[in-house]
Amino acid sequence: MTPTQLLFYVASALALAAALGVVGARRVVHSAVFLLLTLLAVAGLFVLLLAPFLALVQVLLFGGAIVIVLFFAIMLTQRPDASQELDNAQRPLALIASALVLALFAAILVTSAWGPVQPGPVVDLPRLGTSLFTQWAIPFEVASLVLLVALMGALIIARLGEEE
Repeated sequence: MTPTQLLFYVASALALAAALGVVGARRVVHSAVFLLLTLLAVAGLFVLLLAPFLALVQVLLFGGAIVIVLFFAIMLTQRPDASQELDNAQRPLALIASALVLALFAAILVTSAWGPVQPGPVVDLPRLGTSLFTQWAIPFEVASLVLLVALMGALIIARLGEEE
């Protein structure tokens, strides 16, 4: 086994364990931390797969921005008198659904024909950057505004509940 394969298996195990932590944690903040760990492990997998652009996007966009917004939403909408535990009557149903999805993924993994990977086309990074800052700049800004409005709406809804 080569060192790259060993690192791949370690990063994969870390990503799977952290993903299980996301769905298995009883506190919302712990789930968010596990989500951050999962996203960072996936970024490590992208590095091992020689996809540094995807790894950078994974860390900056998902690991940074999305998780920070999630932490802000948790902090702003959490009520002091609310229970911190995430436990309800749907937990057994969620475990059954998770087991079915895991069985489906395992069946796909076992029955797939695995072979050598063909190298893909080389990405033209200057053209990609130009495209991101010209063609996709406005949709990106619109999406960021929609996320900002959603965060403000969550804050207003949480504050209205406190006044009652």
